[in-house]
Amino acid sequence: MTLPILYSFRRCPYAMRARLALEAGGIKVILREIVLRDKAPEMIAVSAKATVPVMVLDDGTVLEESLDVIRWALDHSDAGKTLAPGTGNMRGALALIERMDVDFKPHLDAYKYLYRSNQVAAFAAREKALAFLFELDEMLAGQDYLMGQKRSVADIGVAPFVRQFAHVDRDWFYAQGWENLKPWLLVFLESDPFKRIMKKYPKWVARDDVTVFPPEVI
Repeated sequence: MTLPILYSFRRCPYAMRARLALEAGGIKVILREIVLRDKAPEMIAVSAKATVPVMVLDDGTVLEESLDVIRWALDHSDAGKTLAPGTGNMRGALALIERMDVDFKPHLDAYKYLYRSNQVAAFAAREKALAFLFELDEMLAGQDYLMGQKRSVADIGVAPFVRQFAHVDRDWFYAQGWENLKPWLLVFLESDPFKRIMKKYPKWVARDDVTVFPPEVI
């Protein structure tokens, strides 16, 4: 059977959560690591939007959004069981991710990209992002993960973006009073699944040897 092809970029949070879903489901893919400033023409040929992740299934179907990759992994592998919420349901977990993409990610982007050039605007964007982070902190009260005592699709869908937010100004982030959010993020960053999906790969070019993901060892 031909393996699906995943065009990815190691540090992109959208690609991270797609890789985490594939890893959770034990789904092997052919990984093609993309450099965003010099995108592979093969990726652009299958997806004109030219952003990662892009997954090409063995029947030629192209999944162009990280949530599409996540939903496919949930439906076609053990990820549906592995990443099932301990409380609530899968629909609620996916709705949380979708709401984060709309309510949090635009402010995160403004904060990140304006931080060095216009801190007044960056800090205004950061302030707007805080409501979602406080909500996450409240969700984590009395439990280890966003939807119970086990890692679920909610955690893998949200954590890469909280990581990106924290990395803009680590000292500021870890000085805040999120007593539940901070340890949750640190557990995520130290987890074996995250370490596995963050293995470094060279930029892919045509005729390179095939790289199978996920790797067998950390």
